[in-house]
Amino acid sequence: MKDTQILSTFQESSPAQGLPQAGTALVFDACQMGVVLRAVLFVELSVGVVVMFASGSFMDWVTRVSLVTGGALPATLAWILTACMAKRLLARVAPVVQYVAATALGALAGLYGCGLLSVSGLLDGAPWMASACAGALLSSVLVAALVMRAKGRMPADTAARLIELQSRIRPHFLFNTLNSAIALVRAEPAKAETLLEDLSDLFRHALIESSESVTLAEEITLAERYLAIEKVRFGERLQVEWNLDPAANLAKLPPLLLQPLVENAVCHGVEPSASGAEVKISTQRRGSVVVIKVTNTVPAGQGVKGHGLALRNVRERLSLLHDVQGQFRSGLKNGIYQVRMEVPL
Repeated sequence: MKDTQILSTFQESSPAQGLPQAGTALVFDACQMGVVLRAVLFVELSVGVVVMFASGSFMDWVTRVSLVTGGALPATLAWILTACMAKRLLARVAPVVQYVAATALGALAGLYGCGLLSVSGLLDGAPWMASACAGALLSSVLVAALVMRAKGRMPADTAARLIELQSRIRPHFLFNTLNSAIALVRAEPAKAETLLEDLSDLFRHALIESSESVTLAEEITLAERYLAIEKVRFGERLQVEWNLDPAANLAKLPPLLLQPLVENAVCHGVEPSASGAEVKISTQRRGSVVVIKVTNTVPAGQGVKGHGLALRNVRERLSLLHDVQGQFRSGLKNGIYQVRMEVPL
């Protein structure tokens, strides 16, 4: 099974920058690419709306926006850069101190932007106080939006975990696995014991309280145990190929992200096919980006059935953890279905 058969289904994207490690007390993270894009867009929209009040015509508005942008854009980038550099220090203090620091930094950034325009001679009378207040206001609104987004992860992760728990304890999956173990007890007791150990590990990982993120290596280990169980059930009908890059093992993923994709590949590729199917899992590091692919063959004449709950679950959790730096695509081409993810390293 060649990836080149379905490469046209996906578009390669450029490598992204790394993200800070999870588990800190930082209430907002200015180092994410999505934050940079949103901050610049938010400030530019604010500038455009405010300048409308003092513009007499469209060309006058364009001129004034260009002028104010000359100070607002460097000030915004200075705020982002400073907040990013100080994130480790900010993570050690109370949330209220972080809010105050971000607002004060916004005021300083406003003064910086005003100073740039004043030094360049583009302003006759520099509005220092107005610039400081505008910078403080814009930064406080931006931080509030980031905090709301961070808090939004909690219910989303809870709902995602419930969905995963339900899929992990599906009766038919549990019964099929136990039946496979029973069939092996007398003929191959050692193999039956290994199967039950894999099942125990799988359920323990699904039921324990986990952190916001885990490493790709941990997710691969869990997927290996799941496929070991299914290999006993399907035998030669399940052909598994691993193509793993050790340099990608430290990439961060939401917990229980890879295993549902592997289960989908088995359910939609192997289970409905009398002759079986091939499942391929590959990882590759490309600069500061890790590419993860889960590919399976699909029986001739059949599409991928189902409601897509697992795929939507994976896509949403990946977006919550990595924002715009986490990419998710899936597609069926020439009898081969592939899920492709990109995450920062």
